Amino acid sequence: MTAQRATEEAQRGEDGLRWRLRGLCSACRQVFGMPDYERYLAHAAQRHPGAPILTRGDFCAREIERRFGPGGARCC
Repeated sequence: MTAQRATEEAQRGEDGLRWRLRGLCSACRQVFGMPDYERYLAHAAQRHPGAPILTRGDFCAREIERRFGPGGARCC
């Protein structure tokens, strides 16, 4: 095996690990109800091309309001 081929295989392994880790993080966010900005970006690009994209902060604020209602989480 050449050094270049070994480097390419190592790179593919790292990319695969990153892909799996990204998927695991996304799954955890879904389970715990945390907003997933990267998933929103992919959805917006695919389903709503040309529409304005929310910033990460605006997206998180919208998701918190969607989940907990106006004013965010309340104790009682």
